[in-house]
Amino acid sequence: MMSNIQENYEKNKGNPFKTLLALYQGNYKRLLVSALLYIVKDTPAWISPLIMSIVIDTITKIKANSLRTVIFCGIFMIFLILQNIISNYFHTKFYSTAIRHVEANLRGALIRKLQQLSISYQKDLKSGVLQSKIMRDVETVQTLSSQIFISLLSISVNMFVALAITLVTSRIVFLFFIATIPIATFLIKLFSKQIESSNSDFRHEMEQTSAKVMEMIHFVPMSRAHALENQEISRLRQQFDKIFKKGIKLDVLQAFFGSVSWSVFQLFQVFCLIFTAILAIKGKITPGEVVMYQTYFGTVVASAANLINLIPMVAKGVESVNSIGEILISDKVETHQGQIEVAEIKGQFSFENVYFSYENDKNIIKGLNLTVKSGETIALVGASGSGKTTILNLAIGFIAATSGRLLLDGQEMSTLNLHSVRKHIAVVPQNSILLSGTIRDNITYGADDVTDAQLEKVLQMTNLKDVIDKLPDGVKTEVGENGDMLSGGQKQRISIARALIRDPKVIVMDEATSALDVISEKKIQESLVEMQKNRTTFIVAHRLSTIRNADRIAVIQSGKCVEIGTFEELMALKGEFYQMQKLQ
Repeated sequence: MMSNIQENYEKNKGNPFKTLLALYQGNYKRLLVSALLYIVKDTPAWISPLIMSIVIDTITKIKANSLRTVIFCGIFMIFLILQNIISNYFHTKFYSTAIRHVEANLRGALIRKLQQLSISYQKDLKSGVLQSKIMRDVETVQTLSSQIFISLLSISVNMFVALAITLVTSRIVFLFFIATIPIATFLIKLFSKQIESSNSDFRHEMEQTSAKVMEMIHFVPMSRAHALENQEISRLRQQFDKIFKKGIKLDVLQAFFGSVSWSVFQLFQVFCLIFTAILAIKGKITPGEVVMYQTYFGTVVASAANLINLIPMVAKGVESVNSIGEILISDKVETHQGQIEVAEIKGQFSFENVYFSYENDKNIIKGLNLTVKSGETIALVGASGSGKTTILNLAIGFIAATSGRLLLDGQEMSTLNLHSVRKHIAVVPQNSILLSGTIRDNITYGADDVTDAQLEKVLQMTNLKDVIDKLPDGVKTEVGENGDMLSGGQKQRISIARALIRDPKVIVMDEATSALDVISEKKIQESLVEMQKNRTTFIVAHRLSTIRNADRIAVIQSGKCVEIGTFEELMALKGEFYQMQKLQ
């Protein structure tokens, strides 16, 4: 179902209404049943004017059967009113099931697509913007669906019944009713484009605000530490002022639109009363029919007004449909179709004259030639911005070489199914990423079949055992949002434990021990030496203790490998590496 949603977006690109309709595939029967039940439950609204007309005409011209007619009309209306309870319940259940189903599938499709989008593309998107699309925009689409279904159904049924009964009883009054339709059409065209444009501006500003609020929340410790609270408040206040101004513009436009349409239709209702009263005076219609036509005209006016008032909601919903589409139809995805599945890897990497640059940017990697043997531990060192982390991202497959070749076990990485390759890779990033949950949940993430013995061994290897034993709930201790209940060193050790538990063939460590104290790092280094046996290991680090035991050290400078060798060989060479260590 989620893949169908993406296909519908791509198929109906540029037409949000077709897209919205296509989203409900598989739910059409529910909506049809709900629509039929709506007609049944709404019968009191469009039958009552007719009944009222009959009763008024009956009591103004009393006959022998007048009492029976009035009682029959009363019992009939009571029945119609009571049936509304049951029919409305099932009507709501059917349409709500359909709409909530689409809402859940939309969010699922967005999450699925985010897991497929390239890492480089995701880095360009702000987390607050993504959160806004997943939560706010999907909710707006759900509201749009609900409003369109209920409002249009109500408008269609009430207007059709009112016009049909009027046509049958009086063609002159019917023609008067029809005359209001061009006015409604004119008002819709007059305001719709302005409201759509204002909604688009407001939505973009809300996304930016959501992103900046997320940044502010994460930045609170830093702003407090430097006594910059007022600057942060001022920065966000400026953004809120932008929303304030655009919100006022949108609200005023919508309110003016609503008041103009209401005034116009109220004037028409007055004209209708005068017009039908004149017809009654001339004996063309009865007093009861005057009340009936006035009521039905009120229904037509209310339906037209509701249709017009629906425009701001539709404009807002259409903008959200398009906003979601920005993600769902993005072609910047990592595809695996038709690529070679990898059951196991040896872990030999060969960079052959590799170049890499981000879009519209200069090359970060410039003709890199580097071979990493299977089971070898290689350390990448160099100044910040030299390209070390980019090399790791190339090895993981997060990015692809702009030119040149990158081989894994003799096969070009571009031909391999990277999803299957990464099952044999473990990554320990510089910034520890933890889920809200327990310590065990974070260590065993993606490896649910881990035994207690395996977990215990990993805890010992990462020097976490003593820390966890002091916690009241042990490995079941909650780490808090982003691991805020733990120290930086503890979080990094959990990240390393998560890598170890996977028993990978390739380990990628990007400054993985930078937050550890000297004692903890020494203990982990001893464990890593054992762990790195028969595993290809990439290490990016600046500490001498972290890289000294590497099989080889590659010095990266301006995207190239300028020196490579063991620690002793490079020190004896007295080149770039020697100068770096001397400075350290």
